[in-house]
Amino acid sequence: MMNCCGANTEVGWDPDAFYAVRPECAGDVPKTHFRPRPGKTLSEKRWHSLFSEDGHLDIAKVLSRIQRGGIYPKVKGFAWEFLLGCYDPKSTFNERIELRQKRRSEYDTLKSKCKEMEPTIGSGKLLTMPVITEDGHPVEAPTSETSQENAQPGEASSQIPEQQQDNVIKDKEIIQWKLTLSQIGLDVVRTDRTLVYYESEENRARLWDMLAVYSWIDRDIGYCQGMSDLCSPISIVVENEADAFWCFERLMRRLRGNFKCTSSSIGVRSQLTVLSSIIKAVDPKLHEHIENLDGGEYLFAFRMLMVLFRREFSFIDSLYLWEMMWAMEYNPNSFSLYESDAEVDGNVAIVGNEKEYGKFERKNMKIGQKDQEGTLSIFLVASVLEAKNKRLLTEATGLDDVVKILNDITGNLDAKKACDGALKLHKKYLTKVKVD
Repeated sequence: MMNCCGANTEVGWDPDAFYAVRPECAGDVPKTHFRPRPGKTLSEKRWHSLFSEDGHLDIAKVLSRIQRGGIYPKVKGFAWEFLLGCYDPKSTFNERIELRQKRRSEYDTLKSKCKEMEPTIGSGKLLTMPVITEDGHPVEAPTSETSQENAQPGEASSQIPEQQQDNVIKDKEIIQWKLTLSQIGLDVVRTDRTLVYYESEENRARLWDMLAVYSWIDRDIGYCQGMSDLCSPISIVVENEADAFWCFERLMRRLRGNFKCTSSSIGVRSQLTVLSSIIKAVDPKLHEHIENLDGGEYLFAFRMLMVLFRREFSFIDSLYLWEMMWAMEYNPNSFSLYESDAEVDGNVAIVGNEKEYGKFERKNMKIGQKDQEGTLSIFLVASVLEAKNKRLLTEATGLDDVVKILNDITGNLDAKKACDGALKLHKKYLTKVKVD
């Protein structure tokens, strides 16, 4: 069967085929709660039926179905492209084919540029050792497997072959980029390593290529730990590498602020500040207790927000959670906003059919919030804290206890219940703010 976007698909749901876990890692993988529900989960048949003859997508019905039960794997990648703003639901099949080819060509050009600077790009291999020193000199590669194994991550050889003396790089941006490549590689080999998918070096290299290219085009941010956790599911779900790259690029437009760090602050701090204000409003007693434990900055929630709960959910549940969140936060104007590099939260009122907005976004837009009081992910963290209210108040005598209690939720969260809890807390918060 040909998908609406021109790719071959098959019917059926087989989680083992999509996200198979290595047998030796089965005991370390969190339990998966997600199960597709006929009539609620967006199926392949339902997906195809929501396109008009010329290709317009009924995004309102797509959002409704996803918010009720997620997406079947066979169409997950195609639906994610719309949820992340890669394509306008009002576009036609032909318009999307043209745009897809344009973007694939652009990615090929970017990747070729990166390959010129580092030949390992696109080779099916990846780097886990430095290839350059901080002053731009090439690093001599270990001459044997033993020396490769004995070399320490980040350690560069000072012995530079005479034939490489003329290859000294002067461009500081290229030096900085090449210095990150080994760190990306080290993170990639640790990312989702319980999955059979990443037993293939080719699949690991594909993820490394995407992150390497992204770190080149976004040199203000570059590469930061955590990005591999965000890119990995997209690399697995979206079949074509270029298409997957642009999905990741769109996701990073939403999240890149989290990775802006200086010597005195971390990028995610603004979200932690909002989290603090939310808990203070909806549960002042818990907020006071956390402050008394010297946790008023809520740094213990750092990881949840940075990698969108990848550690707290199983791999399959994290995919389900993400698509639920993106559907609930969906703004029908996001495509044009992304294309023009405007701020996604720049609209202050619902335009057109309100059903084309996600539940969470609809609520914010109705009350005319220009600067949203927190994203859905922040309310998810707040709902987790609320759910652990009793234990936190009675058992936490220090920040280590807070971290331990929150770590206990790993693998035990249900994505649907978590999103429902976040929506309820969002409503409660808006009521409290309005009253105050």
